[in-house]
Amino acid sequence: MNLLKSTGTIAGLTLVSRIFGFARDIILARVLGAGAAADAWQLAFQLPNIFRRLFAEGAFSAAFIPLFNRKMEEDEQRTAAQNFAIDVLSVLVPILLVFSAVMMLAMPGIIWLIDDSGQGGRTTDFSITLARITFPYLGLISVTTLFAGILNSLSRFAAAAAAPIMLNLCMISALLLAIALDGGSDPRQAAYFLAISLGIAGILQMTWLYFWARKAGFSFGLHKPKFTPDVKELGVLILPAIFGAGIYQISRFIDLFFLGRLPEGSFVYLAMADRLNQLPLGIIGIALGTAILPALSRFIAKDDQGGAQRLQSNAIELAMLLTIPAAIALFFAAGPLVTSFYVGGNFLASDGQMTANVVAALVVGLPAYVLVKVLIPGFFARKDTKTPVYTAAISLIINISLNLLLIPIYGIVGLAFAGA
Repeated sequence: MNLLKSTGTIAGLTLVSRIFGFARDIILARVLGAGAAADAWQLAFQLPNIFRRLFAEGAFSAAFIPLFNRKMEEDEQRTAAQNFAIDVLSVLVPILLVFSAVMMLAMPGIIWLIDDSGQGGRTTDFSITLARITFPYLGLISVTTLFAGILNSLSRFAAAAAAPIMLNLCMISALLLAIALDGGSDPRQAAYFLAISLGIAGILQMTWLYFWARKAGFSFGLHKPKFTPDVKELGVLILPAIFGAGIYQISRFIDLFFLGRLPEGSFVYLAMADRLNQLPLGIIGIALGTAILPALSRFIAKDDQGGAQRLQSNAIELAMLLTIPAAIALFFAAGPLVTSFYVGGNFLASDGQMTANVVAALVVGLPAYVLVKVLIPGFFARKDTKTPVYTAAISLIINISLNLLLIPIYGIVGLAFAGA
């Protein structure tokens, strides 16, 4: 596998998606600002997306791709691999339906818990309704991730890397519709449009990757869920992968509870700052991690330890060569970047200054975030689920401890630095 070419394909399309994401957030900041409606939207948007990154893109991909590649090696006709994918899909869909239904029913309690037991002023019918509208996106994007895993296993990275562009285009369209109707003067209406657009985007993304998976020669259907030995093995791998590969998202989920105890606008400041932090993380870290996992799995399946080590070393060198300068640049240029992108309309200069401070704190940990994305595939390709879990547990304990120590002193900036 040409690591640079594969990474370049993913990184290039991720860059396009991030550019549209910036355009989305520029409009969003000006329409919603950093008030109550913006906080409610960010909470509603983050809930399904944290679970998406934790279960679907994190744990599921880390566990599914090595097993799927093993099936591909066993059978050149791909019959075993296709049957495995269908078995997984038939189990995954009912689980997602039940989980989403339970979460939507429990949403008032979830918002209440995040909102400092209802003391933070965010437990409203508006915020609960927004969260209920957005949560089904988790099910749609999880099925999409299965199709993406199949395509990535075949080293066909372009379709999956392009899918997030649809999400940003749908959300931009929703914001433009809100502006066209009332000039964007009603942030609550704009938030409702955004929530509905999330579901539309999920359907489009799933249809897009289904088409490309079919074009790659795979057909799909649903049958009665069966916990075959392969599906059970996947489940055994997913559980520790949730904790090992998803430490960043687990930390983000815990951060929601700390954010609910901070002043209005805190959800917005962290979300806007994380957009800048996610640019190099997505283009470098996630792109490299996605590109090397299928190849590492193939090297391990063939017992080619030398090839696996060379690939891993090349990925680490490339990651640090790109990430360290990006982190330094973001740290020193946070203020001008935030002012250029976000300040205007309902997003005030004071909001921009707070967001810039959060950016500077977040990017201190950027090289570490990227290295986690590059190192984790090597463990899961070898089915070593214990080491990532142990390190993740230590990181999580440190993160929570630092949150308790720093947030009373530095507020939202302390939370960002604790995560870093």
